[in-house]
Amino acid sequence: NSRGSSSLLKDSIPITEFSASETLEGHDLLRRGFRSVKSELLPSHPLELSEKNFQLNQDKTNFATLRNIQGLHAPLKLQMEFRAVKQVQRFPFLYSSNMALDTLRGNDECISFEDILNDPSQSEVMGEPHMMMEYKLGLL
Repeated sequence: NSRGSSSLLKDSIPITEFSASETLEGHDLLRRGFRSVKSELLPSHPLELSEKNFQLNQDKTNFATLRNIQGLHAPLKLQMEFRAVKQVQRFPFLYSSNMALDTLRGNDECISFEDILNDPSQSEVMGEPHMMMEYKLGLL
């Protein structure tokens, strides 16, 4: 029955073929580890972007207040200290707690959500230590 097979073709939905090499072509699995699905998702709630940028907004407010109280030199000095502390990192394959940055911000004495639920052993970014270090040093 040729009529029956043609109606099946009209009702079917075309499926595009995906290959594994196309999806992973731009992502180096050995150097960067598995892709994080969390970073590819769009925010599901309007307040999520506000919460994600909370620390940046808090720093801007603190710098503006500090500038009004003590003058221009105080926020500039603090920003230079923040930049210097952010440059000090552990090896790329080790988790860094950034304790010095927390001390500068005054967050070293409080326990927050990230301190408990941000377990580095559950992180999706883990790779070959030698490869990651050579990539950071520019040897690869």
